[in-house]
Amino acid sequence: MAERPARASRTPHIAEVVRTERLTPHMQRVVIGGEGLAGLPADTCTDHYVKLLFPAPGVDYPEPFDMERIRAEFPRDRWPVTRTYTIRQWDAEHRELTLDFVIHGDEGLAGPWAVNARSGDVVRFLGPGGAYAPDPAADWHLLAGDESALPAIARSLESLPHGARAFAFVEIAGPAEEQKIDSDVEIRWLHRGDRKVGEALVEAVRGLDWPEGRVQAFVHGEAHFVKELRRLLRVERAVPREDLSISGYWRLGHNEDGWQASKREWNARIEAEQEPTQTSTAP
Repeated sequence: MAERPARASRTPHIAEVVRTERLTPHMQRVVIGGEGLAGLPADTCTDHYVKLLFPAPGVDYPEPFDMERIRAEFPRDRWPVTRTYTIRQWDAEHRELTLDFVIHGDEGLAGPWAVNARSGDVVRFLGPGGAYAPDPAADWHLLAGDESALPAIARSLESLPHGARAFAFVEIAGPAEEQKIDSDVEIRWLHRGDRKVGEALVEAVRGLDWPEGRVQAFVHGEAHFVKELRRLLRVERAVPREDLSISGYWRLGHNEDGWQASKREWNARIEAEQEPTQTSTAP
């Protein structure tokens, strides 16, 4: 049975950068911590996420920081910008929260911030939200995604008990982007090279020798390949909706602001188009 999504808190948390680490050429880790993380409810889902708040350039906000007051008193173009990131690790004892950022040089907002973050920098965020965790009652698990989904996939794999049956496919730019995951599940790293984002991933999942039994699937990343894999799982394989965690984290040609503005409508349309018919049968 699918877990009810954990709603992201609308009260900002305040933390500080503790340390940073370059994991791969295109993945930067930032660990934040502090008293503002006391009691953070980030241990029920393996896809828990937070929404980082980046101040508009040149704008000073009143303290205590209050999003409702800011939205009431400031014009829209002076509100903080949000960027969504999955929690890679949460250490409740030490109050340390780990976030991994995909970086592309100076492109974007959050990536350059992560590269330049220094110990003591103040971080504000909303959350956490989340909806997925591996169900121990499932016969097997399928996890598939690109770099943006890697933190959630890694955390999910590390939460599985030893010996759990799972198939994990992660598409990355090349061999240098592979990471060490503390799990006995073998990850199939798919090196994208010059291919279209998601092409290798769809090909690999389609080629899976489909096991018997109930599957629980987690599929996230670029919206176009997610659409293709949703059709495979929902229509061709007739996987029940409640056993799927599947949506586009991002979309080629859109920044997060543009994608989030249209994501709900896009997802609803895709779901309506891809509902199984009575003639659809699982092989």
